[in-house]
Amino acid sequence: MSEEKFIYKAENGNTCEIVDTFAEMFPLWAGRVLITAENEKWALTAATVATGFATSVIMSPAEAGLECIVSADKTPDNRIGALIQIYNRNRFDLKNQMILRIGQCIMTCPTTSAFDALPNAKRKLKVGRAIRLFGDGFQRKGLVGNRKVWKIPVMEGDFIVEDAFGVAEAVAGGNFLIMAKDKTSGLKAAEEAVNAIKAKASEVIMPFPGGICRSGSKAGSLKYKLKASTNHPFCPGLRTVVPDSQLAEGVNCVYEIVVNGLTVDAVKKAMSAGVKAAATVSGVVRISAGNYGGKLGPYKAFLKEVIELS
Repeated sequence: MSEEKFIYKAENGNTCEIVDTFAEMFPLWAGRVLITAENEKWALTAATVATGFATSVIMSPAEAGLECIVSADKTPDNRIGALIQIYNRNRFDLKNQMILRIGQCIMTCPTTSAFDALPNAKRKLKVGRAIRLFGDGFQRKGLVGNRKVWKIPVMEGDFIVEDAFGVAEAVAGGNFLIMAKDKTSGLKAAEEAVNAIKAKASEVIMPFPGGICRSGSKAGSLKYKLKASTNHPFCPGLRTVVPDSQLAEGVNCVYEIVVNGLTVDAVKKAMSAGVKAAATVSGVVRISAGNYGGKLGPYKAFLKEVIELS
């Protein structure tokens, strides 16, 4: 393997090899929804359901995930909230997914309301105005603070949804690969990375299950007519089978952390927190990142650069 590498010393003294490469990122349109509820349980329940089947736009209808919990003193109706982000290739598909996910997953969930969490966005989608039709003519206009909302009668009372939701071009595909000697150390490192990103980063989501992807993909297929297929150079079981394996001796498990965010800087800061946390775990042999030589997207996050971010 001829790729350049450098040694990173983690804050706990553990050392880890980092490949001197970059994560390649691409633009997607993003919407941001603030779900409020009577308590955290129901805010999180709605957020979890509304962000389901949304790991990758390669095959999923959207990319989505939970950003964070919002305290009651920072929400329009003074109730605890959960922030989610939803991504898609264009505004039309994004609007459709926001309507479906808010209508089917948030409106149906006990005690919830849905508000726009990109109020300063230049582009607005009339999401709530579309959902109002469920009220069958009994819906009413209203205000929550200075926000224009619809009050839709449901069997519990009213579902409140903001009339329009802001959308903006955002960044998808930030990533890094954790290569470990075994599944135990690899999974621990991936979990530490996810926890660090949740604790230290903002304006980002990790769309894969629990923030971790074990089935990284490459564009296209060697054998079949597919949009994507298994990333065979990073499959430990294929190291001695394929000529282009990217795995060093001793690597028997690889996990990928994928990050989407509202800005490039937000994604880079999240990657920084995640890489540094993963490097603290003994058994991590190497950390790298996925890219396609600049063909996938216009944004790059070099690992050497993100490591230096505070």
